[in-house]
Amino acid sequence: MGEQMLETAERTSLQALARAELPGLYALARQLAGTSAEDLVQETLLRACRSIHRLRDPKAAPRWLRVILVNVWRDGLRKAGRDPREIPVEDEVTFSLYRTLAEEDPLPYSDTMHVDFLGAFSKRDVQLVLGRLPDLYRVPLVLRYIEGFSTTDIAQLLELPPGTVYSTLHRGRQRFERALWDYAEESGLLDDHDRGDRPGERGTS
Repeated sequence: MGEQMLETAERTSLQALARAELPGLYALARQLAGTSAEDLVQETLLRACRSIHRLRDPKAAPRWLRVILVNVWRDGLRKAGRDPREIPVEDEVTFSLYRTLAEEDPLPYSDTMHVDFLGAFSKRDVQLVLGRLPDLYRVPLVLRYIEGFSTTDIAQLLELPPGTVYSTLHRGRQRFERALWDYAEESGLLDDHDRGDRPGERGTS
């Protein structure tokens, strides 16, 4: 009887936790799995339900759920015969956003050009740009700069040496900055910014 009551209490606790963390879990799942995000979140909650008894500190629950989600995603890639660490060999990117902004001078009246350039991007813009990056670079960037995992944690989650994660983050940041610049040019983002449009108003009437 006591065990049954404990299981019921744990299920209730997980339901409350899932309601609170669902938006964040879906956001992370979309970055990792795209259109398969819903399936990823469902499998994450199923695994969490089976192991909720291992969660000793409720304050650690948000991080705990995200670790499970990343593990589910990684396991799914393995079953599909994919590996986020494997991408075609490509030339080293040496792009510098600071240098490019200084040379191109897209915001000639700005005293804080780098800040103003980044401020021209909406949250949706950033998500689209991140989506252009290969898994190898996108996933560590999302885990580090959006979810707040340490480099050591990312190494454990992705089963990579810490040194590899450091170098991947460095190269990923360069590719992300290059992708930001390309996106700004393609979408006319800087023209919109010069006209004073707010990011959320582009394309609306």
